[in-house]
Amino acid sequence: MTRILVVDDEANLRHTLGYALRQEGYEVVAVEDGEQAVESVTHVRPELVILDIMLPKIDGFEVARRIRRDSDVPILMLTARDTELDKVVGLEIGADDYIAKPFSMREMIARVRALLRRAAHRQAPAPLEGAHTVGELLVDRTRHRVRLGGREIDLKPKEFDLLAFFVAHPGQAFSRSQLLESVWGFDFAGDERTVDTHVKGLRAQLGDTAARPRWIETVRGVGYRFREAPAPGRV
Repeated sequence: MTRILVVDDEANLRHTLGYALRQEGYEVVAVEDGEQAVESVTHVRPELVILDIMLPKIDGFEVARRIRRDSDVPILMLTARDTELDKVVGLEIGADDYIAKPFSMREMIARVRALLRRAAHRQAPAPLEGAHTVGELLVDRTRHRVRLGGREIDLKPKEFDLLAFFVAHPGQAFSRSQLLESVWGFDFAGDERTVDTHVKGLRAQLGDTAARPRWIETVRGVGYRFREAPAPGRV
C-alpha cells in the first residue's frame, strides 16, 4: 500500500486530508511539526510527502531541504498564501509541486495521483540509460552522476533529469511545455515557471549565465536549447 506522510499543524486539516487519502486506498501517517516530519521520512519511508510551509519547530522550507539531502521522495507543499515567492522558493529547494490553501479535496487527490505516477515513471528503467558527453560535461544516468571538467556536480533530482534530457538532445530547441511534458510528465499540475526555476539552478551549478551562456541558451519566443559544444569559458 502506498504510504503518504502528511505534515501540518492544523489538527482538522490532518484529519480531513488523512480521511480523504485513506478513502482512496493510501496509507497515511500524519505529524504536526517539522521535527517529527524529518524523523518520519527516515523511519516511515513514505512514497509522498504533503508538507505545510508554516510549521512549529522547523518550517516546511527547511524540512524540504533536509529531506532532499538524502531522498528524492515527491514533496507536495502547502501554502496558506498563494504568492509567487513561496512557490519559487519551494521549487528551488526541491519541492515537486505546490497547492494553496484553501484547496478542494478533488484537486488535492489529482495532484497526489500525478506525483505518484511521475515517481513510478522515474523509478522505471530510463530510455536514455548510459553516459552522455558534451565537451567536458559528463552525465551518467546509470550511476546518476554529473562531472564537469573532472569536478563532481551535485544536482537535485529534477535538475539531473532536466540536464540528462538536454544532454541527450544537444542543439535542439524545446519550448517550456515540451520540457514539462518530457521531464516532468504530461500530467504535471504546475506551471511553466517550474522550467525557468530549474534552468536557473542548472546554470548556477554549471557556472553558466543567462546573459553569456556556455551550455543552456535561451531561445527567444521558444524556450531553451542545450549547446552542441560549450561556448569558450571557464569550467
